[in-house]
Amino acid sequence: NMSAGRPFRGCACFFTDNIFVGRFGLHVRYRDGPQLRRDHGRALRERGCRSEEQFQQVLREIEAEVQRRKQLIHQSVERRAIISKCYKPKHPEVYTLQDSFLAPEFLEIERFCTSPGADLQGLLSYLESFSDKRIYRLPVFTEEFCRAFVDELENFEQSDMPKGRPNTMNNYGVLLNELGMDEPFLTPLRERLRPLTALLYPELGGACLDSHKAFVVKYALHEDLDLSSHYDNAEVTLNVSLGKEFTEGNLYFGDFNQEPSPAPRYIEVEHVGGRGLLHRGGQIHGALPIASGQRWNLVVWMRASAIRNQLCPMCRREPQLVEAEGFGDGFTEPQSLDVCALG
Repeated sequence: NMSAGRPFRGCACFFTDNIFVGRFGLHVRYRDGPQLRRDHGRALRERGCRSEEQFQQVLREIEAEVQRRKQLIHQSVERRAIISKCYKPKHPEVYTLQDSFLAPEFLEIERFCTSPGADLQGLLSYLESFSDKRIYRLPVFTEEFCRAFVDELENFEQSDMPKGRPNTMNNYGVLLNELGMDEPFLTPLRERLRPLTALLYPELGGACLDSHKAFVVKYALHEDLDLSSHYDNAEVTLNVSLGKEFTEGNLYFGDFNQEPSPAPRYIEVEHVGGRGLLHRGGQIHGALPIASGQRWNLVVWMRASAIRNQLCPMCRREPQLVEAEGFGDGFTEPQSLDVCALG
């Protein structure tokens, strides 16, 4: 771990910024009612929030979300302890990353990236590239692993274990740190991706991604069907399609959040089982509704403390550090020097 001995932190903006008002499809910043009305009243009205009663309902929902966020760390620690003690995995082998889980093409890409003289042009010959948005697709897992992993996740989902929401926009899925997968599976996966991300995203700290947040999201009819436009709290995101059978539900990508244009060009990218998309966390994206079946995706938000310590990607300000658990949101206390090979 490149930040060994440095506890990870969150940014205080988690309790005030990027609060999603689902029924009106809007992210807001929240201090109090008058500020919400001042800053977001017009956008809410344009989206159909017209009566005072509706506005008060939105206020109540936002207040509830802020309270939920304040309880998160404590509740997550409690859930993890219960799961660790009481949950009996169906496929215990999937909790520790093994070479046999990785697609042979992934191992070949990894060999190339760790060889002397590996460069971006050489790496791109192994990847599918989409437009000029620096979105790349590559084989990650074998079909057998995807099947066993989804079966394990369904087993957990059907158990009576406590479950946390994967993030503020998805209601269905699993936080993988609560299943105890951070150290044996996800940290090694992130470390194995680093030679790729160092070449693909040097200016985002691709060479020194030192923490992550990972979750699996599930889309199904009558559950979460789709995902509104957003950007991730990550420098680089990996999104792997695990299956099962589904139709529609493509991902779409717009602008990079720091370079918005008046008429963003959207591109659609299909999911391919076992393959992953790498993209910049700040790339605005979403998921179109599925039409049938179930879609499970592994999402890994990879973070570089050397980059985000300077500017929080969510509030675009210098981070105001707060206590956190585990990898927190990837910030660390300042040292005399944050060293990262920025290409």
